[in-house]
This record gives sequence, structure tokens and C-alpha cells, in this order.
Amino acid sequence: MFTVTLLSDPRRPGLDRVSAESLRNAWGGGELRWLDPGVAAEFDLEAVPENRWQVWQDLQSLGLDMAIQPAGGRRKRLLLADMDSTMIRQECIDELADEAGVGAHVAGITARAMNGELDFEAALRERVALLRDLPESVIDRVIETRITLMPGGPELIATMKAHGAYCALVSGGFTAFTARIAARLGFDENRANLLLAEGGKLTGQVAEPILGREAKVEALEQISARLGLTEADAIAVGDGANDLPMLLRAGIGVAAHAKPRVQAECQIRVNHGDLTALLYLQGYRREEFAA
Repeated sequence: MFTVTLLSDPRRPGLDRVSAESLRNAWGGGELRWLDPGVAAEFDLEAVPENRWQVWQDLQSLGLDMAIQPAGGRRKRLLLADMDSTMIRQECIDELADEAGVGAHVAGITARAMNGELDFEAALRERVALLRDLPESVIDRVIETRITLMPGGPELIATMKAHGAYCALVSGGFTAFTARIAARLGFDENRANLLLAEGGKLTGQVAEPILGREAKVEALEQISARLGLTEADAIAVGDGANDLPMLLRAGIGVAAHAKPRVQAECQIRVNHGDLTALLYLQGYRREEFAA
């Protein structure tokens, strides 16, 4: 048995009953269940339809997301989340680079690295080198004035924790940012890279070994084993190529507003909904969300 989940942006609810029921009827699905009227609904199917991706593409043009996944075991006990452009709207290294006067150059490298066009570790070293001699105090200013949370993030973390899940922030970014974001959102732990500083200024180096794509998989393996869970008990979310191995290994891997390379390889893609989409994908109803 499979479950089809239909989603729209909670800020602009666009999922109407006619569209949802028409798809359910066309595919011979079961009862339509509304998780949040206008925002999210689901129904069950015996098998995955052959025209799945054509329908997905058609729904994208209407501002709707659709996911199909096995019906059983959808509620996960572990969340692993990327930070930059996933839990927050920004790429922290791009914001630091802007303070250093090399923002456009670094942003271009970041975009290519996140789409898998460049080696992540080499690209990170190259970008960090351009931050040399930037005052360490700039980090606090960037966090306070430039960093904003992605919509739905607080509800996602609070709800999963209220239902007994463990939440880990696993980033290819920097601990100076993840520690603050993790504390603000209520994550149970965070992992990231360490920006090196000396005499109050950044050295232009990052501590080795660099936490990249393989380290995210290791986090999934280590945390699930420590908690007595399996990788199938995890839901993971990210947007960049360095998130792909983690997304493909987790029980549910969500490409959220992701780069083209990432979307192409992931079965679940959220392009219109916010981070509460991860709750609806697990079958949570709006009234079950934690405050």
C-alpha cells in the first residue's frame, strides 16, 4: 500500500477539494483525508501509477507538491536536517563573504558546489580562504542581522520532539552558526565545521577533517545506532548535493527547495510547501502540531 500526499504553501493555501478528489478518482485511490484544509491532504493507493511524474509536473505548474511513499511506518523517530538554505534562508558563508567584500564571487562558487558541479571540500577551503583576516565578531553581526529562519522550521522541530523524536542539525557550514540556530530551534545536537580564528580574526582556514557529504551519512549511521534506531526510522531534509547521500539513505529523504541535481535524484521533492511539509508527509494533521 502507498500513500499520496498533496501539499501547497501554507501562506497561500491552494489545494482545493476538486483537484484533490479528481486525482484520487483518476488513480482509484482510497478515502481522501484532509490534514489541513487547503494545505495538505492524502489518500492511499494499491500501486504507484505509471504517470506519476507527469502528474507531479502538472501539479507543479499549479503550485502544488505531490509525494508517493509506502504507507506504513511514515512517522519517524529521528530528524536530520541541513542548515543553510534548509533550516535558514541564507548560506552563511555567502553572508560572511559579503561582509568581506567578495560576496558575489563566493556565492557563485557556493551555487556550483551545492549543485554538485564542484568538489564540496575543495570549494569550502577555497571560499574560507577568502575570509582571511575578517574580524571574528562579524559572525555575531551576521547572525543577528542577516540570518532568518525558514518558514515552518519551528513547528517541525517542536512537533517532532513533542512526539518523541530526536532532532539533529547536520551542516557542511560552521559550528559558530549551527550552535546558535540549533539552540534557537530546539535541536538536540548539531554537527558542522569549525572556522579557525586567531587574535580575533579568521585565519582563512577550516579545521580538518571537513564535514561534507560522507560525514552526513556517518551522522545518520552513528545517531540512529546510538538511539537504538535504524536508518529507516529517520527523515532527512536538505537542498544541496552534499546532502544527497544522507537523503537517499534515510527512511524518508526530502529535497526541500533543492538544487536541480538533488531534485533529479530524490523521490520526494518539496518546492512549494514550507518545512511543515515534512510533518504532513509523515501523516501529521495540523491540529497535532506543537505550538
